[in-house]
Amino acid sequence: MAIFIHQTAEVSPKAKIGENVKIWNLAQVRENTEIGENCIISKNVYIDIGVKIGKNVKIQNNVSLYNGNIIEDGVFIGPHVCFSNDKYPRAVNPDGTLKSGSDWEIHQTIVKTGASIGANSIILPGITIGKWALVGAGSVVTKDVSDYSIVVGNPARPVGHACKCGKKITEGKCSICNVSYDEVIK
Repeated sequence: MAIFIHQTAEVSPKAKIGENVKIWNLAQVRENTEIGENCIISKNVYIDIGVKIGKNVKIQNNVSLYNGNIIEDGVFIGPHVCFSNDKYPRAVNPDGTLKSGSDWEIHQTIVKTGASIGANSIILPGITIGKWALVGAGSVVTKDVSDYSIVVGNPARPVGHACKCGKKITEGKCSICNVSYDEVIK
């Protein structure tokens, strides 16, 4: 299938775009980015230099992904999510001189397979969000999230476990995808 790039999107010729990817209006995809097949990059998404995105990923409107981000297969990122890119943000050095790119340290942030990040969440740099985890809307993720965890709040804290379908699971088996609670909390 063909790649669709909206006429107002800005996609670097040095980006590697998989088959059947849709990049919508006003999105910006920087050089050395890799986007796997069957992804949707929605309106006004910013994808920085060198970001790696797996296949079957859906990134909704106004998301910011910065250098050092790795998004694995099947991840959902809700609207207005921001992956911050600096642990110690400052515009100037102690002597008042403007900071430059050489003052910035890249911290790898990984979102593992099947995870879902709710709208307006903020992910601090250097975080790993586990596979099939669910980050509630508006959360501020300040530390790693384990596989299948549901986290909410500021700072995000665990409130339960989700199975692969996204349904909260507390005991027995999920009625939708037949995954047992014991498998999820390993």
